[in-house]
Amino acid sequence: FTGTDGPSGFGFELTFRLKRETGESAPPTWPAELMQGLARYVFQSENTFCSGDHVSWHSPLDSSESRIQHMLLTEDPQMQPVQTPFGVVTFLQIVGVCTEELHAAQQWNGQGILELLRTVPVAGGPWLITDMRRGETIFEIDPHLQQERVDKGIETDGSNLSGVSAKCAWDDLSRPPEDDEDSRSICIGTQPRRLSGKDTEQIRETLRRGLEINSKPVLPPINAQRQNGLNHDRAPSRKDSLESESSAAIIPHELIRTRQLESVHLKFNQESGALIPLCLRGRLLHGRHFTYKSITGDTAITFVSTGVEGAFATEEHPYAAHGPWLQILLTEEFVERMLEDLEDLNSPEEFKLPKEYSWPEKKLKVSILPDAVFDNPLH
Repeated sequence: FTGTDGPSGFGFELTFRLKRETGESAPPTWPAELMQGLARYVFQSENTFCSGDHVSWHSPLDSSESRIQHMLLTEDPQMQPVQTPFGVVTFLQIVGVCTEELHAAQQWNGQGILELLRTVPVAGGPWLITDMRRGETIFEIDPHLQQERVDKGIETDGSNLSGVSAKCAWDDLSRPPEDDEDSRSICIGTQPRRLSGKDTEQIRETLRRGLEINSKPVLPPINAQRQNGLNHDRAPSRKDSLESESSAAIIPHELIRTRQLESVHLKFNQESGALIPLCLRGRLLHGRHFTYKSITGDTAITFVSTGVEGAFATEEHPYAAHGPWLQILLTEEFVERMLEDLEDLNSPEEFKLPKEYSWPEKKLKVSILPDAVFDNPLH
């Protein structure tokens, strides 16, 4: 409970519109199970959903052979927000999409793809009705949409995706491990395993701000209050500083905990690694930031550009950490070079794991590893 001016609970309920199959006399039960699965994720992670968000599901939503294997979320076109004695409740509709449509939403933004789905009757129409038997993507139905709308939007706007939950980890290579058993992995090494509440909230804020396009991107204040983080439409009065009117100055022990690192090793699974070009081209080259938050531990990795203010990584010390949260500042010149070196990440079908990329003069190494490495970090 946050008061009548805030959200009621997590602030939203899920809705879903499904095309009725020929001969069906009653709705199937799988949409309810799907929605319960998403609700469990929210309760366990305390990460809320917002309009424009996407969910990578990697499986037909109804467990069939359907191409509809992922989800976008948007304001329900019929159910308006409700003011209750305990706060506001909004209704978010789940919209089933194909893999190609999910990738377009990641590269550009979810709202843009949702608008395209609304214009294609068989792909959703104005009510965004999910048809599990849809066999073609909107780009196959209308090839002009990719080039004229999506590609142009990516070039002009960059990506609105500010972060993802991912399988990732990082090592501080500045100091050699004491022995072979101590890899100094941020997940299992000697670094603090838990994020402070303030750091955790800032990371959540970073992930939530993906829908906001600011004239000057800024990482949220470290000690932002939780209720502020749940209101996606808020407009901070200051966008050029780590501090805002909702936060006091960083307290001294927070500054003491910041560690500048000389050399780092980043580790991602294949799905997360495939988003690195998006992070670099769609976010950093547009002066924004991008966060990977581990789903298997307390690790977080935030890439920032020189256009993002409020980061604790600086051009002088581009690698810096608060406990298990790492920030990496990359210059535009280095981003361009990384994009060239990481070009094969765009062709996952030709990929063999493990894969390693290294920039010795920058003291940076990136490894793409099998999922099992993150599922069993102690092995």
